[in-house]
Amino acid sequence: MQSLCSLSRGVGVALQGVVRGVVSRQQTTEARREERDESKLVTAVSGFPKPGVQYNIDNILAGQIGDDAYFVCRHVDEWGQEEKEERPEPSREVTVQHPAFRGNADVIGVADGVGGWRQYGVDPGLFSSNLMKSCERLVMAGFFQGNQPSKLLEQGFREMQENKQQIIGSSTACLMMLCHSDLKLYTANIGDSGFLVVRSGEVVHRSQEQQHYFNTPFQLSLPPTELQREVLADQPESADNYEFRVEDGDVILLATDGIFDNVPDRLLIEEMDKVYNCKDAVAVQQCANSIALMARRLSRDSKFLSPFSLKALAAGIEAGPGGKPDDITVLLATVSL
Repeated sequence: MQSLCSLSRGVGVALQGVVRGVVSRQQTTEARREERDESKLVTAVSGFPKPGVQYNIDNILAGQIGDDAYFVCRHVDEWGQEEKEERPEPSREVTVQHPAFRGNADVIGVADGVGGWRQYGVDPGLFSSNLMKSCERLVMAGFFQGNQPSKLLEQGFREMQENKQQIIGSSTACLMMLCHSDLKLYTANIGDSGFLVVRSGEVVHRSQEQQHYFNTPFQLSLPPTELQREVLADQPESADNYEFRVEDGDVILLATDGIFDNVPDRLLIEEMDKVYNCKDAVAVQQCANSIALMARRLSRDSKFLSPFSLKALAAGIEAGPGGKPDDITVLLATVSL
């Protein structure tokens, strides 16, 4: 009986150790989950279709603004992330590579359909809209890596290529991911959509336009066979890729050229700085609206020396002053870590 009691006491102590281990591991897992949940982008969307196109709030909420398109989503793969965190590091002899930072990111994107397709009877908004929907669908399903937006762009484009119903058109595109694992921003940009990151009234990161020549940006294209020789068709691999650390409170602008062609940096920075360190979604939305309204107003000002008119002059084109009437899409976000 004495030995049985000792055995029972030993089992009890061992079980207490197991329970402590379970509780400790659960607390660690919960802490990690809370930390991931706290890391996010506080995002707002605003914009206007070009003059002559009816403003439709339902279309805008569905992700389309004229020929522009966008998406905003967040995916957290709890099980996949915990498995990665608990898995011991493989020895150097092991050659199997696991996907990096799978499925844990805030992801946003914009695309600008190329208007020239109208002369062929094609709606330019169909291509940009389908591209963004494909990317959004892949993110929501967890079929992406949180630090590789270029791969997501490539996958979304491939989905369109393989679509049974042919999708014709072209568009620029810019994707951005806030990776929850390393708290870096990863971006892929093709064409003249792009981004700005502002901190304490200064631009700390920005994309660069990709142009074949003036007003002819790089673009993803799916032309019909008979037009393949006539249409510019860049590949997702041509996208510029950026990665950088962000800080709590940073302000991010992701937009189509309707913003960058009409609003000088100094005015964008002035507006964006108003929501630096702001986590209030209403205030971020008001700022996004203000930027979109400013772009629309300046695009209609025939006397304004816009960024677009300055680019024309630099290219040797006497376009004169004035803005560029275009679709305007603004994704404005603040970083909350």
